[in-house]
Amino acid sequence: MAELADSSLPAPSVDAAFEVFSAAAPKGWRVELVEGEIHVTPPANGEHEEMVSELSGQARDHRRDLARYTGIGLRVPGASGSGRVIPDLVLAPRGSFADSEEWHDPAPVLLAAEVTSSSTAANDRVRKIRGYARAGIPVYLVVDREADHILGRTRPSGDDYRQKTTYKIGDPVPLPDPVGFTVDSGEL
Repeated sequence: MAELADSSLPAPSVDAAFEVFSAAAPKGWRVELVEGEIHVTPPANGEHEEMVSELSGQARDHRRDLARYTGIGLRVPGASGSGRVIPDLVLAPRGSFADSEEWHDPAPVLLAAEVTSSSTAANDRVRKIRGYARAGIPVYLVVDREADHILGRTRPSGDDYRQKTTYKIGDPVPLPDPVGFTVDSGEL
């Protein structure tokens, strides 16, 4: 190991390291590049997946014209360079990601949603807000299990969203156009 540390090989770029981690990650693990940092997270627990499933089901019930994507990779602008994130749920027009690419342009995304876990909460609450706002995603929803509330972010502008609303889990969560329906968070 000491020989490797003393070698004159150039250090790999963050993008190259990201590719190595992505290729080596066990099935079901998520590897994301957020604000220049690589984050590797294990598969979600059942409570997390139940909440994502419920959000997806409500979206299906209200907006049959939209596709619901879980596990889709998006390229979002980072603090420097591009980030690569995998939102828990994405709503976009059907066929928006009908190609063989692993990482997609976020332009068609109408909503990105995250359900926090202890390992992802900091990214979901802060760093991803900046990335999704920079990408121009109209609605960002964070179901914050630890804080027992839902963060609604709309009207992206630069590194943030101009409209910020916090709802207690259990309260109705109105999602403005272009999404245009109300989440029954009592079902989460």
